[in-house]
Amino acid sequence: MSHRTASRLILTVIAIAVAAQTALARPRPNRGRRFEANKTFGLGLMLGAPTGLSGKYFLAPDRAIDFGIGAIGYYRGRDGLHLHLDYLWHPVTLVHTEPFELPFYVGIGARLWDFGCDGCNDNIAALGARVPFGIAFDFNNVPMDVFLELAVVVDLFVNDYPGHDRVGADLNGAVGFRYYFN
Repeated sequence: MSHRTASRLILTVIAIAVAAQTALARPRPNRGRRFEANKTFGLGLMLGAPTGLSGKYFLAPDRAIDFGIGAIGYYRGRDGLHLHLDYLWHPVTLVHTEPFELPFYVGIGARLWDFGCDGCNDNIAALGARVPFGIAFDFNNVPMDVFLELAVVVDLFVNDYPGHDRVGADLNGAVGFRYYFN
């Protein structure tokens, strides 16, 4: 699926969610600018770095675990499998409207990145620490959210990566949506 096709799919899902009339999500308490989730577990898609499956599970009204399984495609011959797991805090709602909340979130997590490279005999693996932050359009009347996230990553390359240091820094960015099952 091309990025253009995937972008159109995401925009279509957002338009359907906004136009929906029935309240499928639980009511959200109005407690000022503090975010409180009205959903529990969601799965969806993300595009960017990485592109793949995204999931989120709320442990408490303002804390969640999220994960991603997908691929990262880079220039200079580096692309491969990306897995991440993050612990997220949602300290504040930036916008509170009838159709949606817009919480800011920040977290800490880890990633595993396995990729090939030009001039390498084997795949290269990296273990990294992630600091994600972003915003989520968390809809009040439908069980879904749309998110925009950036993550600062520091990787430790666990095998030789020709011409590179053992430690590297990266910035990942993704946009996506999740449908919540409860």
